[in-house]
Amino acid sequence: MSRFNDIYDRACERKGGEANLRVLLNEPLEKSVLSTYSDDLWLEEFTRKIFQSGFYWSVVNAKWEGFREVFWDFSVDKLLYMSPEMYEQRAQDERIIRNFKKVQSIAINCHMIYELQQEHGSFSKLIANWPSEDIINLWLLLKKRGNRLGGNTGPFALRALGKDTFLMTKDVETYLRANGVIDGGLQSLKSLKAAQQHFNELQHASGMSLTALSQLIAFSIGDNAIQST
Repeated sequence: MSRFNDIYDRACERKGGEANLRVLLNEPLEKSVLSTYSDDLWLEEFTRKIFQSGFYWSVVNAKWEGFREVFWDFSVDKLLYMSPEMYEQRAQDERIIRNFKKVQSIAINCHMIYELQQEHGSFSKLIANWPSEDIINLWLLLKKRGNRLGGNTGPFALRALGKDTFLMTKDVETYLRANGVIDGGLQSLKSLKAAQQHFNELQHASGMSLTALSQLIAFSIGDNAIQST
């Protein structure tokens, strides 16, 4: 518990007190909510995060209604029948950000979601029921079965839609290395397993979600300004 207390106390100090800190912490959605999502929503968020990667998020968001028009509101059922030629044509549409390789990811991730639907009945239920204490293997599933969902892209999409997950951000990486949790490549299986175990231990000690713990660590380290009370 002392390790968690140290993190919490530093974050409180750097954010101007416990009340200020608590306002900044987010919580994941309940399984019952996640399981009701349309599977189309996951395809849309995966695509959004893929296009946001390495690009200004504000520009992507400003174009998003155009994306929804061009790709039929990300309907998995409809996009399954879109031919490669149609994807190539839509990749040139001025309503979207014209990046053919990223557009191709829509087709691949659409088929991934469809295949997992057949295996699990619902992609949303698969995500909702995945245990947080093994979240890295959900990341790895998305990376293996999908396209361009490795690194932080898949986890960021999960977090955006309310799935409980920590993130391997720069601040979290700095913390994990400073405390000897990881010493190799950030995305190596060894590092991911070590990070998962560490977060599980913090969760057991604190009762907090992975989402909140990840934010708490980020607030306790790095370039975070202290908030006024």
